[in-house]
Amino acid sequence: MAEHLFLKACRREPVERTPMWMMRQAGRYMHEYRAIRKKVSFLELCKTPELACEVTMQPINEFGFDAAILFCDILVPLESMGLQVDFTPAPVLPNPVRDRAGVMALKIPDPEQEMPYVFEAIRKIRTALDNRVPLIGFAGAPFTMATYAVEGGGSKSYEKTKSLLFSDPETGHELLDRLARVTAVYLEAQVAAGAQCVQLFDSWAGILSPGDFSEFALRHANSAIEMLKDSATYKESPVPVIYFANGCAPYLQRLRESKADVLGVDWKIDLSTAWDALGDKYALQGNLDPTCLFMPEDALRARVKEVLDGAGNRPGHIFNLGHGILPSTDRERVRFLVNTVKELSAR
Repeated sequence: MAEHLFLKACRREPVERTPMWMMRQAGRYMHEYRAIRKKVSFLELCKTPELACEVTMQPINEFGFDAAILFCDILVPLESMGLQVDFTPAPVLPNPVRDRAGVMALKIPDPEQEMPYVFEAIRKIRTALDNRVPLIGFAGAPFTMATYAVEGGGSKSYEKTKSLLFSDPETGHELLDRLARVTAVYLEAQVAAGAQCVQLFDSWAGILSPGDFSEFALRHANSAIEMLKDSATYKESPVPVIYFANGCAPYLQRLRESKADVLGVDWKIDLSTAWDALGDKYALQGNLDPTCLFMPEDALRARVKEVLDGAGNRPGHIFNLGHGILPSTDRERVRFLVNTVKELSAR
């Protein structure tokens, strides 16, 4: 498995073609997934290992991606910390954290005790994959998790989160530190269960100024990665770590301080520009605009070529979308995308 295209690209080693997978590749654009969701709630799906395994495998069996990603949700650890998490269908947290007392009440859970279904799903998926492709585990990055914990769900302005961080930075950093520790032990348990790569999703990092990104997002993402890499589990079974900061263009120089091995890039910046700014220390993942999958095939093919040309001959490119696939995407466009990447990237 160490010689698989995806893992070799993560290590910036030469490959015979560019590996690819898609964020949210298991999900609503597939009728097989929708059929299961008609029978169970989203959280029931996340917490039922057999079903989580089934939906994780659906796109692998159908399209031939070069990596599978665990089906779960980034908010699962917040529930184990003492926060209620509901989906209606958007995430809602009825008891948000907005002061020091609330932060100090948050637990640092034992992942295997509090979230056993996640690791059982990983073990089942590894068995089902039978070493065809690697399995990616994941977690929300501390800052993004903090936005949900403080706002009580999604937000347009993130007023409550920023107010806490700016007016009481000591409490803000305490919250982020606790989330970093939870993230580290959660990812460590995923690696112990069999995850062969892990990704940190910092979906809402793009709401911050460059300085605040370094202070509140990157600092604590790095802390989580360092704790993971310092763990006995990781030292015995080191795996690539991907950090995806959505809206990364203003932060490229700061991202040179990332402790990750691979950096995700969204579609708002050319891949070649990002690579020139970041240097050759990192593999890069990205970065097709998800709405390009609504284009006619000729136009989509041209966009795929544009992304591949942006990577050039540098080792370490993993083709992906610049964010998650949209639910209304035609699955035949997905098939066309996978085949086109494989064709055009063949060395």
